Amino acid sequence: MRVQEKGGEQVRRQEGDIETLFRRHFSAVYRLCYSYLGSTADAEDAAQSVFMKLVDQPRSFASEDHERAWLIVCASNYCKDVLKSARHTRVVALPEHEDARMGTTDEVDETIDAVLRLPAKYKDCVYLYYYEGYKTAEIAQMLGIPASTVRNRLRDARAVLRVSLGGDAS
Repeated sequence: MRVQEKGGEQVRRQEGDIETLFRRHFSAVYRLCYSYLGSTADAEDAAQSVFMKLVDQPRSFASEDHERAWLIVCASNYCKDVLKSARHTRVVALPEHEDARMGTTDEVDETIDAVLRLPAKYKDCVYLYYYEGYKTAEIAQMLGIPASTVRNRLRDARAVLRVSLGGDAS
């Protein structure tokens, strides 16, 4: 058992708690990190950093949904910081995401590539809505924006994807 002092109260977190949380949410955190960073290695590093933040600064959650939402927001913020960092802007990205999509069709590859090319504000909404299944009101709360903005971003992202994938632009 690990005991840490936090705000005058002791927070106890069993090693099994972290392991359970990790097993339950790692794939969602990893997919989000991959959608931002486009690299298997960078996504793994980012996901690990997010969970290490939870180990270093334990917190309690009201429910599984609350812990998942916290991890997703934390991962999103971490990835945005990585993308803004000088290290990331100096590195030339190699096309390394082929191994993550082995056995998929060209159409799916093209769709994933188009989603990865979306601006971050659209990518956040698309990922949370289509890949994680959150409702627009939940996404709005996580991102700290109005629900109408989320709906507008989803609409705009669909229009961008439609054009980039060669669909009808109307």
